[in-house]
Amino acid sequence: KIGQKSVKMPGYHLNLQGKVAFVAGIADANGYGWAISRQLCNAGASVLAGTWPPALKIFKRGLERGFGDKQLLADGSAMKFQGIYPLDVNYSEPEEIPEHVKGSRRYADVQDYDIRTCSERVKRDVGKIDILVHAVANAPEVQKPLIDTSREGYLAAVSASSYSWVSMVRHFGGIMRPGGSCLSLSFIASERVIPGYGGGMSSAKAQLESDTRVLAYEAGRRFGIRVNSISAGPLLSRAASAIENGGGESFIHSYIKFHEEHSPLQRKMDADDVGRAALALCSDLSTAVTGVCLHVDNGMHCMGFTGSESSAACAWWNPDLATGEKTNRSPANVPSD
Repeated sequence: KIGQKSVKMPGYHLNLQGKVAFVAGIADANGYGWAISRQLCNAGASVLAGTWPPALKIFKRGLERGFGDKQLLADGSAMKFQGIYPLDVNYSEPEEIPEHVKGSRRYADVQDYDIRTCSERVKRDVGKIDILVHAVANAPEVQKPLIDTSREGYLAAVSASSYSWVSMVRHFGGIMRPGGSCLSLSFIASERVIPGYGGGMSSAKAQLESDTRVLAYEAGRRFGIRVNSISAGPLLSRAASAIENGGGESFIHSYIKFHEEHSPLQRKMDADDVGRAALALCSDLSTAVTGVCLHVDNGMHCMGFTGSESSAACAWWNPDLATGEKTNRSPANVPSD
């Protein structure tokens, strides 16, 4: 008889019952923050959501109506959040909030939405937490090439998309149990050129990954927690859909097509791909993993060149493109000029 009898091993059965997670950046059921929350709930964790104040009412109304199959857990029940908190990651302290924001109708019915005060509210409500997820990014000039981005726009992108990660680890780290896990979301534009992903967002993502490594050391020593990042493949989220590329088709539609054509695994990214990887990084399966950026992108990060049907340069390794014949050629057998 081939093989061995399956046995349950400690740590391999993901049971997060009794664990509390705070996931920042959820405003609908289409993003990675939602998918991560759903997988954490599948494993038994209690999830708190941090939502941008202007989107808070809309998100709560959506939850009341229900998000259909996107809200269903593995056991058939509907995902529920233990709490939903207003959170604007542009502000670390109450004193940083400008008067025009305080007086805005979009913020009229909310308070305690800076990072520090939000963490204090979470502590009062639930005590300690075990998991912190940063699924937040914003750049007011994202449709501009980097070279045309203003100083104000560049710094705004960095503030919302990467410094907020530092601030959240500092303030929420103090209410996390030792052994807890912090996780942020990055994108391949941090290390490769992705035209259309502008406004300083490429710089912000590179900074976020660099900060992840430093925070892994500092928060590990200060709080005894782990800090990691996931570089996620493209997803047709509401935020990504808003980025235009000037050709009529949105940036994200164009990049998803490119990604599916050129990645090693030629398949569409699903939000749950990232949700499951996040679950592993936030669980006891990864107790010794910190300071890493895990690529969950069908392998796109490892590619340099794949060619296309119109590219004669790639004919030596894929002769079907040039002749349609199935031959076995290698670079050594290709005549040189």
